[in-house]
Amino acid sequence: MSYTIGKQPAAVTSTGKRRCACSGSIASPSARCTMPQVACRGGAASSGTAASMRLCLDTFPLLVHPLSQHSLRHANAVRRGRHAVMTHAFFETNGLSSAKSTAPKPPYNVVITGSTKGIGRALAEEFLRAGDQVVICSRSEERVKGAVAELAAAYGKDRVQGVAADVARPGQARVLADFAAEQLGSVDLWINNAGTNGYRYGPMADSTDEELQQIVSTNVLGVMLCCKEAIRVMRAQGSHGHIFNMDGAGADGNATPRFAAYGATKRSLAQLGKSLSAELGILGIRNVAIHNLSPGMVTTELLMTGANTPTAKFFINCLAEPAADVAAYLVPRIRAVPQSSVNPLTGTLSATYIRFLTQSKALKQIGARLLTGARKSRYVPEDA
Repeated sequence: MSYTIGKQPAAVTSTGKRRCACSGSIASPSARCTMPQVACRGGAASSGTAASMRLCLDTFPLLVHPLSQHSLRHANAVRRGRHAVMTHAFFETNGLSSAKSTAPKPPYNVVITGSTKGIGRALAEEFLRAGDQVVICSRSEERVKGAVAELAAAYGKDRVQGVAADVARPGQARVLADFAAEQLGSVDLWINNAGTNGYRYGPMADSTDEELQQIVSTNVLGVMLCCKEAIRVMRAQGSHGHIFNMDGAGADGNATPRFAAYGATKRSLAQLGKSLSAELGILGIRNVAIHNLSPGMVTTELLMTGANTPTAKFFINCLAEPAADVAAYLVPRIRAVPQSSVNPLTGTLSATYIRFLTQSKALKQIGARLLTGARKSRYVPEDA
């Protein structure tokens, strides 16, 4: 069912000024209403687009069904739909609505930050093993070249590319996004994995200003800049794009003593994801979705640096898993998102949260350790 908006002539006042038909405001004959063209057919402008839009929505005549303009039977339905129609028109006329897009099909084009070592490198290998094309990045050009050479030898040089980029520095995330778009053509999956704790565990009061700045800039600002550039690339393509932010210890709101700054940065990612999702809706960008990944405790250099207290050793042995095992669990679930996150009725994308170490799994493993001694000294020796 379609609706049309009746035209209203602009009235001329006794002073020679024009009165807007939709807002009722008065201005000189040269002034124009700032309402989108679909909503206003000429008249004086109010003080601003947003204010004019609200006023017009309150005073504009009812949209009427073209086949029954005087039918009261449709009035209530029309009134309820009026705000949605006007909002849609506002975004369309400002160029903010994404073109109709489709869900990508495998093999996927994947971008992973912080992917020359650790869980990022393991994710890259797992995606390549599944047949996808991958762009990796790191702050070190030497590490990028080395990782690309190794992965290309194993999976084919046409399927893996890399670029050096410090995503926490302004402009570097754009370099990565432009490189990926050029090499891949489109980006289906973007994983913000780069993160750091400065490879140091201890009270925040003993940290240097530079250490705290590095942690926050990499884990928060870097993710924000990458999300911004990934959205820029994805909104312009004809297919869906999915952004995954990697959280970590502290994301659940629990205390993270000895790495308080790291935990605070990871806690922020859930709020960032919700806000970005809401903003995408406001902007009418319907082909991009924001998701969260939780790898749990991974036996990377970042984690093992902190294995220097009895409590840390207990939990690392009890709960941590090798990066390859975590990646083998996460990647198939990430690859399922482009299809599973699409609402078949509306075509809208829903956010997902993929967790490797769930609360029930953690409690089960801790219980087994306490009752049977399972996994004791699995990675690091513990005192008897």
